Amino acid sequence: MPGTPEKPKSKRQVFVYHMQLMLDLAWNDFRKKYAGSVFGVFWALAQPLVTVVMYWFVFQVALGSGPVDGFPFVLWLVAGLVPWMFFQEAMLYGGEALLGYSYLVKKVSFDISILPVMKVISALFVHLMTLGIMLVLYTAMGYFPGFQILQVLYYSVCTFVLAVGFAYADAAIIVFFRDLGHMINIALQVGTWVTPILWNLSRFPAKYQLIFKINPMNYVVQGYREALLYKKFFWEEPGYTLYFWGVTLLLLLIGRRIFKKLKPHFADVL
Repeated sequence: MPGTPEKPKSKRQVFVYHMQLMLDLAWNDFRKKYAGSVFGVFWALAQPLVTVVMYWFVFQVALGSGPVDGFPFVLWLVAGLVPWMFFQEAMLYGGEALLGYSYLVKKVSFDISILPVMKVISALFVHLMTLGIMLVLYTAMGYFPGFQILQVLYYSVCTFVLAVGFAYADAAIIVFFRDLGHMINIALQVGTWVTPILWNLSRFPAKYQLIFKINPMNYVVQGYREALLYKKFFWEEPGYTLYFWGVTLLLLLIGRRIFKKLKPHFADVL
């Protein structure tokens, strides 16, 4: 493979080798999605932009939704949609990692455990570009965030680790049960409405809010809004932060375990 780093010798070199290989594969995967199209990478941003405009039109223009906690509805909406779209794309493409690269799965010398992570990194490229557009929108409307915006990087890492945990399990199971891909697609559509992205969780009594806070993506969506609009720091809710990382790391361990257990049988099925 062109650009592949030299074969590693030490443990440190092995780590660097796998990191560089993942980045190379992720970048190639990202470019391959839009190769041959006239507008190229523009299509990576077209879907997020259309999604935001569609929801903004339906909720603010058609249904008359006003400012939320004093903030323009579109800014409040974008802060919730951007992390969700990253998670959604990572879930959809992460589950297809082994199917799309079946020729690498059959290579004995290739570490296929990097493929689900590579797919999530590929989705991260789109997310970073979307973040740039979001900041332009905030600035144009006079709401450029303060240094709290640095927390967006933290919450992006939160989303990344959560998505990787799911991607490991999804990619492994889909090899044997292809229907899971359709089930994930439906679950994500439901998740768009169950997660407080398009509606304000604070409108519910505290005892009902706890039900929705079980969803780890609520932590991320809420975090983006607190960083961009409410100027709050994640350590102001230590209990919720510990809960998120406890659930996320558990899901990551479970996903890795499923992947490792099914790994010996991938080549036989693909």
